[in-house]
Amino acid sequence: MTDWLFRLPVAWMAMVIFATTYVIAAAAYWVPARLGLKGKVIEPAMLSPLGIVFGLLVVFTASQVWGDLDRAKRAVSTEASALRTVVLLTDNLPKDEAVRVRALIGQHIDNAVSEEWPAMEQGRASLVRPPAHLSEALQKMLTFHTTDDTQKIVQREIVDALNSALESRRERIIISHSTVNWVKWIGLLVTGLCVLIATALTHLDNPRNCGIALALFATGMAVSLLMIASHSRPFTGEISVDPHLLRQVAPIGAP
Repeated sequence: MTDWLFRLPVAWMAMVIFATTYVIAAAAYWVPARLGLKGKVIEPAMLSPLGIVFGLLVVFTASQVWGDLDRAKRAVSTEASALRTVVLLTDNLPKDEAVRVRALIGQHIDNAVSEEWPAMEQGRASLVRPPAHLSEALQKMLTFHTTDDTQKIVQREIVDALNSALESRRERIIISHSTVNWVKWIGLLVTGLCVLIATALTHLDNPRNCGIALALFATGMAVSLLMIASHSRPFTGEISVDPHLLRQVAPIGAP
């Protein structure tokens, strides 16, 4: 699998995967006949263990993929919730302080949407540079001189929320580098190919049944690969985690 495939709309991705799978199935149907093979070259019992191995590989890979997607959604949701908490709590701060903190939150969200998301989509987001605006907001609140108990409580809650937002940002950037590695893709493809070949060699004595069996398995294999490929990168492609939650919590008037 190559990067361009993961960035395709799901409809085009489906066309590529289904077309490729059907071409391979057609080759598995025609090549044995061209080689002059006849009868049942292998016993039908061979199909069962191969099918089980392919199914297990699909299940384990899909589990990783959807687990990463859930973690990505949770990280973005937690970050948005923490930032919203900060914005609401600033109502209890002096006006100048509140305006500055809200502006920093807005700038952080704008930077996340315009710069971090494209970088995460391409798998090149980095933790080397800390988020300047969130760090500044945290520093400002840590050095804020409170005048009463209410402000002390607000200061502590804002600091906790900012730390939560920072941790969630780190989490989503780490998850943006998660993908199905090439070893797993090769394992899926090679095992699927083995099942196609075994199916063809099992039904050589009945071309009609052979074609039906190959078409059915090729369809199931293509659907499995499409489901995994379309979800394999949490921040890439049509089915991905977008920054709409962060946009929703941006302070009014923020850039």
